[in-house]
Amino acid sequence: MSYLEGRVVLRDRIVDGRVSFDSHIRDITPLAETANRYILPGFIDGHVHGGGGADTMDGVAAIETLSRFHLAHGTTTILPTTITAPWSDVMDALRAVASVRERGVQNGPRIHGAHLEGPFVSPHKLGAQPPFNIEPTAARVAEAIGTGCVRVVTIAPELEHAPAAMQSFARAGVRVSLGHTTTDYDGAERAICLVCAAGGTIGATHLFNAMSPIEGRRPGPVTALMCSDVAYGEMIFDTHHVHPASFRLAERMMGNRLLFVTDAMRGTGEADGPSQLGGQDVVIRDGVVRLPDGTLAGSVLTLDQALRNAMQAGMSLPKAARLVSTNAAAYLGLHDRGAIAPDLLADFTVLDDRLQVTEVWVNGERQA
Repeated sequence: MSYLEGRVVLRDRIVDGRVSFDSHIRDITPLAETANRYILPGFIDGHVHGGGGADTMDGVAAIETLSRFHLAHGTTTILPTTITAPWSDVMDALRAVASVRERGVQNGPRIHGAHLEGPFVSPHKLGAQPPFNIEPTAARVAEAIGTGCVRVVTIAPELEHAPAAMQSFARAGVRVSLGHTTTDYDGAERAICLVCAAGGTIGATHLFNAMSPIEGRRPGPVTALMCSDVAYGEMIFDTHHVHPASFRLAERMMGNRLLFVTDAMRGTGEADGPSQLGGQDVVIRDGVVRLPDGTLAGSVLTLDQALRNAMQAGMSLPKAARLVSTNAAAYLGLHDRGAIAPDLLADFTVLDDRLQVTEVWVNGERQA
């Protein structure tokens, strides 16, 4: 039996205590006084393209590299994410994620599966996605599901074949995330109803970004998603993609249905300068990634920084911890993690008094 002592961040409060564990948490014992460090549930990143110079589309070795990079920033469960590319390249990437997931990453996080972000996106809302968008035909959907590793799929619901595709993915247990879309409020409402009718879980890919904005007479998909009682929403909270006031609005509306992701690209963790995203030249400058035309192109965010950003925007540490862990676990149906409580997996991120990562534990074993 192992243990950690410190300020234990629970779902709704912080307590001084000792967490005893093997592969799972066995007990939490209150203490009168502990070391000035914080013990949080391990972070969960459901949308991450790369980091440390590696990209999901590059295959097995790259997936292992990016996974270890994000583990060092507190991520204990990760979903390597594809980008819009020729279909054969997307399938190769999914098979690579499946291979890494099956064998695991030594000294790395858990690979829950893949987020299939491209290529079922609108040609009119590509953002930084390369122009290889295609329609989600029944054959392509079946091929993607057949890899056994797709856990989240981004779909623009206005595409031909999208309604049937969303229901097929939902029935297969894949989270359907609306994104890179020109759909309006009514279109988003229809998509939410379709997915729920198929027994699925609905989400939003990087809420606010690559979708129509909220306007007085045109509420757009963001309003439908925030007002829903069941829809979850990813957010890239690097304060560049989403203003802190918009974050506070979404958090007030969605509560435990809002979750942070990084959308990190290969240059995350590297110095400012040129990099690549999906075969496109991008430039990293002052923590922002852009295409030559100025379009935001993913991020260089890590989840520990997202947590610190949330606290700077007024969130308490327990609320910030839910945004980087608990809420994602609920969205993904990972009921064995995402909080510090008896019988859950012993996945921990330990922070010092400056909220910097000092230790990361996966399955009761220290990895960083």
